[in-house]
Amino acid sequence: CSTRRHTVMKALVVLACVVLAALATPTKPSLKEAKVVRVVPHTEEQLHHLHQLLLQGRYDFWQEPRGLNTPVDIMAALRDLPGLAATLSGRGLKPTVMIHDVGRLVEQQTVERLQHHTRAMDWHNYHDYNTINAWMAQLASDHPDLCQLEKVGTSYEGRTMNLLTVGSGGADKPGIFIDGGIHAREWISPATVTYMVNELVTNRDTYSDLLSSVNFYVMPSINPDGYQYTFTDDRMWRKTRSDTNSPFGCKGADPNRNWDFHWNEVGASSSPCSDIYAGSAPFSEVEMRVVRDEIIRLGSKIKVYLTFHSFSQLWMYPWGYTSALPDDWQDLDNLAQDAVSALTAVHGTRYEIGSSTNTIYAAAGGSDDWAKGVGGVKYAYTVELRDQGSYGFLLPASQIIPSGEETFEALKVVANFVKNTYSK
Repeated sequence: CSTRRHTVMKALVVLACVVLAALATPTKPSLKEAKVVRVVPHTEEQLHHLHQLLLQGRYDFWQEPRGLNTPVDIMAALRDLPGLAATLSGRGLKPTVMIHDVGRLVEQQTVERLQHHTRAMDWHNYHDYNTINAWMAQLASDHPDLCQLEKVGTSYEGRTMNLLTVGSGGADKPGIFIDGGIHAREWISPATVTYMVNELVTNRDTYSDLLSSVNFYVMPSINPDGYQYTFTDDRMWRKTRSDTNSPFGCKGADPNRNWDFHWNEVGASSSPCSDIYAGSAPFSEVEMRVVRDEIIRLGSKIKVYLTFHSFSQLWMYPWGYTSALPDDWQDLDNLAQDAVSALTAVHGTRYEIGSSTNTIYAAAGGSDDWAKGVGGVKYAYTVELRDQGSYGFLLPASQIIPSGEETFEALKVVANFVKNTYSK
């Protein structure tokens, strides 16, 4: 009898372990018939409720709560839609559907990529991390007097992180540091960054004066593992892919909450399962340490820091951790106004300008705040590219070139400002 009891107990323990292991393994909800809904908070209570939902991490916020009378976009899987509808209606928030079937858009984008797939880099399609790295290597090989490629680090999963320097005037010239892809799913960011580099290099004779006066330090995708994961496993992945020791198997941190300047003070989470998880410590993510070290190494040569995100069409400057403004905010605003004016003149795309907290929401641990507050870069900007929610993170590839064209005009304004202000 005792032997049988022992056998039964052993079986129950094994069963319990299997169940716990299953529960501890995060399951990716299906994107089929997932929807993106928009609500607009009109009261402080509604705004607070949306902030609490964001921190809980159950729903995927495509546009986070910014302030009263400002849209908030939330994606929910089909299974979670009833719960979301109930919690929103309970606070008097009336959702409008922006995207009816996220899964369908993802499938369309996948089919489009496969139909037009080419090993060569172009801007009619989105390209994965390996293709971007190979293209940068080719640029350096084809234009050794203009482009230098340097391995500056390795990602958590072992991918090479390169820094591309574009310029012909020598190492002592003032520079602009440009990065993209800090959030993995924001595909238009690396695409736009590489488009602008291509314009500079392929039209080098046109921009010879600029290239001889200003150096461009470029890292198109600074979250390589997360970015590649969006091509192979989960199109909506946002974070890095590091282990977090979460009992639920949750991976990665939000790399734009991971910088060591007012880290985790506001607008971030301490839960590894949250999309805005700040990490276990400042600079816990190796990829952000790599970028940090390059900014420090280049030091006073960097006059402008540009980090490209999507979406919302915003041109923002510090601070992100507080509504207070930098002492020199007017200088930052003036340059931003000039850059956005040039951008808008191309296709009529309108951008909002302001400090991060006052334009969107308070979020500490961002790269632009660190670049200015610790790195000493006077002109630090976060640029949120197209669009304003019709497609969100799933911007069609047909918009890569228009996005690149207009953003390049803004970059030229910034670069000419650097040339005229700092170049000798």
